[in-house]
Amino acid sequence: MIINLNLEGKKVVVVGGGNEAEKRIKSILREKCEIIVISDSVNIEIKKLIKTKKIQLKKQKIENTKFISELKPDIVITTTNDKKINQKIINFAKKKKITVYSADNPEDSDFSNAAVIDFEKIIQIGIFTGGKSPAMSKKIKLKAENALKKVILKEDIAQIKIQKNSRKLAKEIINNQFERKECLNIIMNDNYIDQLIKDGQIKKAERRAIEIIKKWK
Repeated sequence: MIINLNLEGKKVVVVGGGNEAEKRIKSILREKCEIIVISDSVNIEIKKLIKTKKIQLKKQKIENTKFISELKPDIVITTTNDKKINQKIINFAKKKKITVYSADNPEDSDFSNAAVIDFEKIIQIGIFTGGKSPAMSKKIKLKAENALKKVILKEDIAQIKIQKNSRKLAKEIINNQFERKECLNIIMNDNYIDQLIKDGQIKKAERRAIEIIKKWK
């Protein structure tokens, strides 16, 4: 089952401080979660994130799984070069009912990572092989990305932003869930809003959406 985890407010522990750890950290930075790195050394990019207080560092050599009991994370991501310690972390985390991922053992992990196609951090499309071949995920991503760039337009990104704001306002004004859905569909398919977006008049398009919601009865 392909899902998008809501990590807001969760504690994520990343074990390791190399390039693989950096990649995993950057994939969850915008998720508004607490990120703690466990390692005795980290690369330059991770150091920058620590310095700007975007993530935390617990500096220690990884020799056992004691840190899991101490920190009580919601998710553990292990990226060390030591397969034995990675496996110990997987086993202990599962025993404690903690979601766990190992970069060198996706088959035994609780989830797999997609090769993500990202459109302005608004639309994310993931290519999964269920951990069978991350290399093929990346290869297929490159093929799909070129095709999708012809299909997903800037107008679609703008419409999503308008829908986000419209949903928030609609929840305040329209009590009935089905009526809210109908109202948002009208906004999404409004020809005038579409034209304003194409003309680059986003603020006018937003005002038009607000007018539709406020007139809703």
